[in-house]
Amino acid sequence: MAQYKIKLVKSLVGRKDDQIATAASLGLRRIGNETVQPDNDATRGKIAKISHLIEVTQE
Repeated sequence: MAQYKIKLVKSLVGRKDDQIATAASLGLRRIGNETVQPDNDATRGKIAKISHLIEVTQE
């Protein structure tokens, strides 16, 4: 099954509360944090919501 490796590359300071909550739900709390998430609709939606703050690679 495909998976995404997601890395937070921009700060969450000053972002909207829903963007901060989305990053936290992915396990991203500070710059440089990385997480591996499954490739499903929920994960794709979260990636789309904060795409300007993260880097995504497919594993």
